[in-house]
Amino acid sequence: MNHSLQHYARLAAIVVVVFGCYQVLHPFIPALLFAAVVCTATWPVYRRLRDAVGGRITWAALLMTLLLVVLVIGPSTLLALSLADDVASLFDGARGLLDHGPVMPPDWLRDVPLVGSALSDYWQRIAASREELNALLKSLFEPARIVLLGAGKAIGSSLVQLSFAAFIAFFFYRDGEQLVSAARAILTRLAGELGDSLLSTINGTVIGIVHGIFGTALAQALVALIGFLIAGVPGALALAAGTFLLSMVPIGPPLIWGGAAIWLFVQGSVGWGIFMLAWGLLAVSSIDNVVKPYLISRASSLPLLLILLGVFGGIVAYGFIGIFIGPPMLAIGLTLVQLWSTTEPRPPAAGT
Repeated sequence: MNHSLQHYARLAAIVVVVFGCYQVLHPFIPALLFAAVVCTATWPVYRRLRDAVGGRITWAALLMTLLLVVLVIGPSTLLALSLADDVASLFDGARGLLDHGPVMPPDWLRDVPLVGSALSDYWQRIAASREELNALLKSLFEPARIVLLGAGKAIGSSLVQLSFAAFIAFFFYRDGEQLVSAARAILTRLAGELGDSLLSTINGTVIGIVHGIFGTALAQALVALIGFLIAGVPGALALAAGTFLLSMVPIGPPLIWGGAAIWLFVQGSVGWGIFMLAWGLLAVSSIDNVVKPYLISRASSLPLLLILLGVFGGIVAYGFIGIFIGPPMLAIGLTLVQLWSTTEPRPPAAGT
């Protein structure tokens, strides 16, 4: 009886400790996961940097953390500030357009061969009956503003998490080999001979997904940013950020550069509008067919459904930082399920 009581007491103590640890670490879970994903994906770079500084682990970890701040946290902060300014300007411009009455079609639209005259007349008929629509749109400004303020707060919270992630990443880089050894020992104890395979699979999956999905998204965003700047499209940084996010969605980037091209046409810049269309087709969208296969050539690709669920589910669970956490986590889960499902069960020992 006493032995049974001691067993339950130890079990209760373990549950209390685990729950207490979870409560303490819960606010930092997004930062911990983000730091783990980033450190795993950039570990080869860290090793080369460590060799370059003569094996000084602390200095190499500090330099990698500074690179993380410069390349991720700094641009994310500028992006958040730019989005705030662009959203404010967008609201002011839209309100001004509505206050000045219906928007009339541009003069060049009537000159378009075959369909220009019909499109211009149709636009004018819609514009003539838009008073009620304008009033409705004005009534939607306040709810939209509240939603955008909530999004701004979420972005601000994510920036705080990114700051924590940079701090945590320093220790992950510095003590990474010891952490991996401890993880290998735990996995070996839990999964037996599968321990090393699980760790290698997780490592390869994270690297493949991060390089394939986010490498492609970053490349498309940078190329799109160059096009927006050349064409003189306002809010180029915010549009590039939208391209980065929508690059994970089928036919996502054309919504951004196509909208920019339409805006240029409306402004009367037909030449720049044609340039934007050509740049989007030949430069931005072609990256998805060239860069992504190269980046994920050594890793299994994640199904499109799981990519979408990972992106949007990560945003719902962790905010903006969840974009970088959701797809790798789902990829790890899918890969582990596939590994376990293809592993033959060990035969029972003789005499059992």
